[in-house]
Order: sequence, then C-alpha cells, then structure tokens
Amino acid sequence: MQKNFTKIAKISLVLVYLVIVAGAVVRMTGSGMGCPDWPKCFGYYIPPTDIAELQWQPEREFKKGQVIIVDEALWVAKESFSTSSTYNANNWAPYTKHDYAIFNPFHTWTEFINRLFGALAGLGTLIMAIASFTYWKKQKSITILSWVVVFAMGFQAWLGATVVYSVLAPAKITIHMVMALFIVALILYLIHATNNKIKSLQPDKITRNLIIFVLFTTLVQVVLGTQVRQFVDVQTDLYGEDAPNLWLNSATLSFYIHRSFSIIVVLLNLALAIRIYKLNLGYSKINWVLALLLLEVISGMAMYYLDFPFASQPLHLVLASVLFGFQFYLVLEAINAFKTMKTL
Repeated sequence: MQKNFTKIAKISLVLVYLVIVAGAVVRMTGSGMGCPDWPKCFGYYIPPTDIAELQWQPEREFKKGQVIIVDEALWVAKESFSTSSTYNANNWAPYTKHDYAIFNPFHTWTEFINRLFGALAGLGTLIMAIASFTYWKKQKSITILSWVVVFAMGFQAWLGATVVYSVLAPAKITIHMVMALFIVALILYLIHATNNKIKSLQPDKITRNLIIFVLFTTLVQVVLGTQVRQFVDVQTDLYGEDAPNLWLNSATLSFYIHRSFSIIVVLLNLALAIRIYKLNLGYSKINWVLALLLLEVISGMAMYYLDFPFASQPLHLVLASVLFGFQFYLVLEAINAFKTMKTL
C-alpha cells in the first residue's frame, strides 16, 4: 500500500484542481447562489430542474427541510407532511440564512456539480489518509499531514457554506480560494516527501530565497485577483455583460495594483529562471512556471483588451492556481537540496 501512496496523492491533487476548475466555472457563470442552502440544494439531495418543484401544490408530499418559494422568499418544511387543498403557513418556516430566493436551473446544476466534485475530492483525500497509515511507524508526519488534509477539506466545505450564507461576500470568497491553495500545498508536500524518484539538485541559498519570495508574490497576486473579480461582478451587474468599457473607466485602485503588480511577478520569475539556467541548478519545473506565466499574462490581456472573451476568467484563475502549485514544488525542491547536502 505504501508504494501506491504517491499515486493516490497525485489523484487527490488532480481532484482538488478539478474542484478549483468547477469553482471557476461557477464564478464565470454567476452560479454561486444556484443552491441557496448547504449541504443540500433547495432542501434536496438531487436539486430540482423546474420551478414547479419549488412551488406549493395541493395533494403533494413534502419532506422535512425541503424548500419552496412563496412571495419571493424561501420557506422550509418544518416536518414531513402531505398538503391538503389549501396552503397552510403553519407547515413552513422562513429561511433565515439570507433572503436570496431566485431559481435558475442552469445555475443550480452548475453549483451542484461543483459540490459533487468537492465531495469526490474529499473522498480521494480520505482514501489517501487511510493509505498513509503505512507510514506511521517510519514517518508519522506523513500520516498526520494526510489527515490534516482531510480536516482541511472539511473546513473548506464549511467555508463554501459560509460563502453561500453571506451571498458571495468578497472576503469569504478570497479566504475560500486561499484555503484551496493551502490544500494544494499540503498534498504537493506529501507527494514530494514520498516520491522515491526525486533527483538531487544543487543547493543555492539565493535561489531558494528567491523561489520563496516569488511564491509569496504569486499568492498576493491571487488574493488581489479575487478582489478584482468581485469588482468585475458588481460592475457587470450594473452595466451588463456587453458594456465592460463603461466600468473600466471607473476601476478601483485594487484593479490597477493587480494589473501593475503582474509586471513585478513576471520580472521576478524571469530573474529566477535566468539564475537557474545560468548556474545550471537543474530545476526543470521552472520551464513549466514560465509557460504558465506566459499563458496567465495572455489570458489577463485578453480580458482587458478583448472585453472578457468566453472562459477567459476561469482560465485565468485556474492557470494562477496551477502556477502556484509548480512554484510551491520548486520551493520543496530547493529546501530538499540543502537537506540532501547535509546528509552527504
């Protein structure tokens, strides 16, 4: 089982990234409130496909917790019961988490699929944690961190619920995204720590410190990007999808900081790459970093100059998260190079 742990961890990592992709699609389509409750969706394990399922009807059976929309508000069944010929308000309690009561089947199922991916990723990390017990005698840290990932996934699910209950509050969305990157980092550490095929690299203190600093700037840029994304959402609601130039003229300071800070991020990564190539340090993943960085810049420019073409926003977010992953793995390699040197 121990020899398969790294494979299981890699699968878990892919599943977590699929959740990030699904979440980006949810953001792109404005489906964040597609399911106004959590963990169910309108009180159902499998969400409705038609508004009629969320309307009161005579001679119909309702189960406890199921939701209907009455007078543009959500109402929750207090107990399981069957309706009579007339509506009885005593059978229903108002939904108090928020006052959002809009049903859009596309948004509902987009958000529901996102939650399914989250559940699948949670199952993957649970299997990884169970497999980690084979390391308990020799490397207890592997088992402990594997279970930290499981609890982190649970915490991330709770954060997702708070995002819904807050009706997509920007700060909560940012925390939700940062937590996803934290989980990615933990799994990458487990993959690195249990990978027997890691080649020894030449240690260089300046390069190690620069890699860590570059990773930090990427994380700052991601946080700024989530704030800009919220600004875009608000302005799009005001001016419509076809009028981006109107709100670009009134962009906030965070928008310009995010755009300008990207230049610093690019220059730092180029400086890092030049040093790695010049000293022949062997960090091959820097090639992936540069490629992802190029695509990230292109997608960002496309959004700004081409009026947000279809799928450019989720692509921009996903590229940033993958870039973070490769940079974090570079950090692990740089730190490991010094550990290897001490053991020689």
